[in-house]
Amino acid sequence: MPARPARFGSRICPPPSSKRDFHMHDRLRKFAQSIEQTLSATDFPVKTFDDGQQSEALTVADDSGEVSKRPTIYDIATLAGTSPSAVSSVLNGTWKKRRISVKLADRISRIAEERGYTTNIQASVLRRARSNIIGMIIPKYDNRYFGAIAEHFEARARAQGLFPVVTCTQRDPALEVEAAKELISYQVETLIATGATDPERITQICQAAGVRSINLDLPGAGAPSVISDNYAGAMELTRVLLDRCQEDLDWQGPLTFVGGRLSDHNTAERLRGFIDAQKSRGIDPEKATVLALGYSAENSENALMSCKIMGPAGLFINSTISLEGAMRWYRNQAPAKSNLIRFGCFDWDPFGEFLPGNVGMMQQDFETMLDKTFDLIEIDAKSTDPVLVPCIFRPVRSGK
Repeated sequence: MPARPARFGSRICPPPSSKRDFHMHDRLRKFAQSIEQTLSATDFPVKTFDDGQQSEALTVADDSGEVSKRPTIYDIATLAGTSPSAVSSVLNGTWKKRRISVKLADRISRIAEERGYTTNIQASVLRRARSNIIGMIIPKYDNRYFGAIAEHFEARARAQGLFPVVTCTQRDPALEVEAAKELISYQVETLIATGATDPERITQICQAAGVRSINLDLPGAGAPSVISDNYAGAMELTRVLLDRCQEDLDWQGPLTFVGGRLSDHNTAERLRGFIDAQKSRGIDPEKATVLALGYSAENSENALMSCKIMGPAGLFINSTISLEGAMRWYRNQAPAKSNLIRFGCFDWDPFGEFLPGNVGMMQQDFETMLDKTFDLIEIDAKSTDPVLVPCIFRPVRSGK
């Protein structure tokens, strides 16, 4: 029987017919092996050959530095003793529609996990009409409110068979635009802009790409929005603060507003409720002090230090971040003065009720807000009228 040709790529090396040919063949074989070893060290797709059978794979290095192929669905199908289409159905979650047995689905899933198989998401998107990816932009991670929104958003998305992607933009308009474009490049089906400084710009980018967008926490005119009823919440918190100042200190305003930005919709609405609640008590709003110098704790602390509050005081604090700065200022006050201070915070923190002088906190109902947001996604809402979600007042009676 004639010797079988040795294969390298599409080239065929003839079998050796003489001693000279044998040495030439051996050099060609070694040369081919060296090239294959070089290619196997890369992380781009290469063709590997085994008895004429070819498959596309990626090569990766493990912790020991050894290079190995990433498994494909064809590899998993061979190990599971089934077809590649059955493997694909199990891995993309559609196996029940094909009436694949639970036993086979479990075997495929176990083998895929053991072999470290991961789906190439971008390639899958090209094959499907939908990506099932939903994105969210949030302004801060170091905030209980936004952290809770991100966590519940991810859980809610996964429960609906969607893949959530969350990114933080640090209240930077340029980063918001960059994040929106990046998420769109990953074929997100919906982008939720949470607390965005420039929601209109994000909406424009999404509309140009044919991507649905929804505003959460801060409204925008170009897309559906779900926000807290900041005005009504501020009215309630201000009234409770006035009541407690009257009850505890025999004092009735005017109050001091701490934190936020006047250009920010939420701050403007809370300030409006803060003023109207005092008007309803016959307090001249012109005498109220407004220290809206941003959300940072440092700015709030410095603003209160420069204000030089004398005697009884009631503070409407516009966020838990601003509350941190207010507490820095508060602890530096003499006991005789700090005993004459009452405050309420628009936003909730479980440790806040243990702070002296606290009369209550206004919690934004982020769970209902997310419910409303996913409802809008489900019905593909077009209306840009903001959906208002009432806040939850949490009274505190542990203050002085």
